Amino acid sequence: MKVLMVLTSHDKLGDTGRKTGFWLEEFAAPYYVFRDAGIELTLASVKGGQPPIDPKSDLPENQTSAMTRFKSDPAARKELASTVVLKGMRSADFDAVFYPGGHGPMWDLADDADSIALIESFYNSGKPVAAVCHAPAALHRAMYRGEPIVKGKRVTGFTNTEEEEVQLTHVVPFLVEDELKRLGGLFEKAPNWESFVITDGRLITGQNPSSSTAGAQALLKLLSDTQPAARGSSAA
Repeated sequence: MKVLMVLTSHDKLGDTGRKTGFWLEEFAAPYYVFRDAGIELTLASVKGGQPPIDPKSDLPENQTSAMTRFKSDPAARKELASTVVLKGMRSADFDAVFYPGGHGPMWDLADDADSIALIESFYNSGKPVAAVCHAPAALHRAMYRGEPIVKGKRVTGFTNTEEEEVQLTHVVPFLVEDELKRLGGLFEKAPNWESFVITDGRLITGQNPSSSTAGAQALLKLLSDTQPAARGSSAA
């Protein structure tokens, strides 16, 4: 099976003068869930090349076993440093797409025409779409049969209270929780920072960095459950 991972190329945290990017755990944990399962993985980003790592995600207090493994894995680091350009990716070449979060996607992937078209193409062809933490922001302009993809779907993502806790409520372009609700998503959440993942049909969303492993595992399960079915199904 083939999975496409799509990463942000945005490294500026609004007007704060601080850096952002993707959250390292949200890449590293799914990366090894997929690799260890024998998935053929392709890494893409908006601009290609090395996507920016949110420096806060690599602070001592945020270290995880997956991050430690990644840092001692030259092949994985080389692969991340040479992501392909998102514009050239086609859903026909993969079985599913996975979006790691971090604040970066709020500024580029949320409104990137190539990303939006790719999500719609995966979904329209009956293939799973997964996004963790802030990455569900990338769904907010994606449509299915004339309505938002998330409308009527059970979804989760980085919550308002988690955004308040990191003191970025007034920095981000919009709040993930509020936006998913505005679009008609049936938003659910666990207590701050607890792992929480929802699978509704072929849409998978995870709440926060702690949900990264479970989000990737949920995608594997969905692929395993649906792979024998004929491709091209358009069931919602």
